[in-house]
Amino acid sequence: MKVVILGFDGCMSSAMVGLLDMFELARHAVSRSDASDKSGQSLPRQKWEVVSATVDGNPLRDGQGREVAVNMAATDISRCDAVLIPGLVPGLDGLPQRSPEMRQIGAWLRAQHAHGALIGGSCAGVFVLGEAGLLDGRRCTTTWWFQDELKQRYPKAVFMWGSPLLEDRRVVSVGGPLSWVDLALHCIRQLAGPEVARITADFAVADNAPLNHVVYAPNGYVRTRDPFLFEAENMVRQTPDLLTASALAALLATSERTLHRRLKALVGESPKAFITRVRLETARVLLEKKASNVKRIAQQSGYADESSFRRAFTRFVGMSPNAYRQWVQQREGSGS
Repeated sequence: MKVVILGFDGCMSSAMVGLLDMFELARHAVSRSDASDKSGQSLPRQKWEVVSATVDGNPLRDGQGREVAVNMAATDISRCDAVLIPGLVPGLDGLPQRSPEMRQIGAWLRAQHAHGALIGGSCAGVFVLGEAGLLDGRRCTTTWWFQDELKQRYPKAVFMWGSPLLEDRRVVSVGGPLSWVDLALHCIRQLAGPEVARITADFAVADNAPLNHVVYAPNGYVRTRDPFLFEAENMVRQTPDLLTASALAALLATSERTLHRRLKALVGESPKAFITRVRLETARVLLEKKASNVKRIAQQSGYADESSFRRAFTRFVGMSPNAYRQWVQQREGSGS
C-alpha cells in the first residue's frame, strides 16, 4: 500500500508533516502486540509506504517561506493507492493560489485516480483537485471562506454547502486548515478499515466521528452571505410542525419554483433536502446542549414520529441519537 503526500509551494507545513505523522502513528498503533478489534481479534499488520513528494522532487517553500524537503518527484511514481494534498496559505488577495505546477500535475492525478487511487485535498488543497478536473460532476466541499471562490472557479463541480468532508467516487474534499487530521483518518479508514482508523484516532487522541453532514460556518457568515438563506433556515427552525416545500415558500413570500431555484443555487439542495438537513442539524445541537429525551428533541426538530426521527438522524449523522449524545459527552470529558 503506497500513500503519497503531495505538496506545493505555499502549503501549510504543519499539514504536510502532520499527514506523514498521522500515518506513522497508525503504523505504530496497529503494530503493538495488543492491537485488536472490538471482538478481541488481532489486527493484521499493515504494510504501507508513505512518501512526500512535489511535482519535480525539489524542496518546497511553505507559506512562511521555510524550505521543506520531500522524498521524491510525484511524476516518478507510476502507481499508488492514495494521494493527499495539504492545505495552502492564501495569496495576497486572500484566495487559494494557482501555479503552473498545479496544472502540470493534473494529468498524473487523473491517471492515478483512473488506476483506482483515492485522491484527497484539505482546505485550499481541494482547489488542486479542481485544477485537475477531478471535481467536475462530483459532490465536493472546502473551508467556509473559500466556498464562493470554489463555485466560481469550478462551475462543473457539485458544491455541497456546509459539509466538512465528502467523498464522491474516490475523490475526497475536506474543509478547514486543520482538516488534514480528518482527511488522514478517512483515508486510513478507507484503505485499512474502520478498526485501524479507530485505533489510530485513539492513539492520536483525535475525534473519529463521522463528519459527512456536520455543518460548519459562523452564523454571521451565513447571515451576510445571503439574507434569503439565513431567513429560510430560521423559518425551518422556528416552525415545529411538519413543513413542506410549499409551506416554506409561503412563509418566505415567494413561489415554490423560486424557492427551489434559489436553494439549488445557494446550497445545492432541493427544498425537501434543505428542510431535512436544517431539522437534523437542530436536533444535533439540541442533543449536545440539552438533557431532554430523544422523543422531546424529535418534536422540537419537527418530527412527530420518534422512530422516523431516529432513522433520519442515523442516516444523516452516521450514528443513532443516543450514540451521538454519548460520543459528545465522551469527547467533552476527555477534552479532545
